[in-house]
Amino acid sequence: MLSVTSGSQTPSPEPPRPDAVDDDGDRISITDVHGTVAHFEMAYSPPSSGSKTKFGPPLRARIPSALYLAAAVVFGVVTWYAYGASPSSKLFVWAVEGDRMRPLSLGVVAVLLLVSALATLFRTHMRGVIVSDDWVEFRSLLAFGIPRARRLGWPQVTRVVVDGERIGLELYDGAFERLPEVAEGQRLVRLMMHHAVRLRIHVTALERVNRGGVSSTRR
Repeated sequence: MLSVTSGSQTPSPEPPRPDAVDDDGDRISITDVHGTVAHFEMAYSPPSSGSKTKFGPPLRARIPSALYLAAAVVFGVVTWYAYGASPSSKLFVWAVEGDRMRPLSLGVVAVLLLVSALATLFRTHMRGVIVSDDWVEFRSLLAFGIPRARRLGWPQVTRVVVDGERIGLELYDGAFERLPEVAEGQRLVRLMMHHAVRLRIHVTALERVNRGGVSSTRR
């Protein structure tokens, strides 16, 4: 946005024309006048191509979705068998004749349950933490199962807080982010400590000494 002030102002120098030449007869480069452009190009460095390490959710977080999928598969198999059973069997009566009174047939319900179970399983396995040489990405679930994903560059992190197998990150703007619990907590802690030492990021390790007290060790 431009601001206008009263009084005399010194006119800004006009940018060089594309056909302008210097005393030696060479065309003037735009980077000779706007030096910041050349400085930005020289200071820019592409991100490193290091490997990424993924940490999935713990086993207790994966069990509910696995049980849901197993129940959906069992229901689908029973429904498929009921439609092909003998007309005098109880399963046939329950499935085929019962569909006359239902808003949705058992076959449609079985398909919907199977799709829902697969989506729940995929969503569960997407949770966790991904660590690379340049950033940390964590994915979790908010209330009502709403997924949340955030990626933080290492320059945004000012401190790594270690609490057992859990990791917290203090950010440059004063915010605090707690990484979700993962299956290999100790391995994640070691990897985060490695990057913190490599990038000279402060580390605080919390040690629980009593039921009500917590002591901290800083590095």
